[in-house]
Amino acid sequence: MQIRPYTEADLDAVIALFTAAVHQGAAADYTAEQRAAWAPMPPERALWQQRLGETQVLLATDAAALTGFVGWRDNGHIVFLFTHPDQLRKGVASALYLRVEAALRQQGVTRLYTEASRVARPFFARQGYRLEAEEMVLRNGVTLPRFRMVKTIAAASPARPAAGSEGAPG
Repeated sequence: MQIRPYTEADLDAVIALFTAAVHQGAAADYTAEQRAAWAPMPPERALWQQRLGETQVLLATDAAALTGFVGWRDNGHIVFLFTHPDQLRKGVASALYLRVEAALRQQGVTRLYTEASRVARPFFARQGYRLEAEEMVLRNGVTLPRFRMVKTIAAASPARPAAGSEGAPG
């Protein structure tokens, strides 16, 4: 698996993965009506272009195929995390998530939060998130449940000078 930054050339692949994740991967947790409202067909390309442009995004790929993606903001908000249905429980989401948490920790962020779906809630709980509130959101006229979850992390320790280098002449 390779993890790399998103580029605009990846837009269609991200949209396709999101659509498959919702319509196939979330089928056991959401009704057909809810899935259609969450991931309309045809996809809202302009909306995705805007959303991806407003967040930092990493992609996971395997043999040039997109297997997952994560988007976040510098304030600790994990905006989205999706894995292709064929790649569930293969470490894709964990690899993406851990990379983001490490980056945010290095930036000094100590509070992470997300709005998780029913599918994602157990994943975030395993990462140490706790439930803050259950919410109902309206998407395209249909109500969808989601879970506001939070996690506190320690900021990265500042780098220390090498032993014996303090006060040593240059």
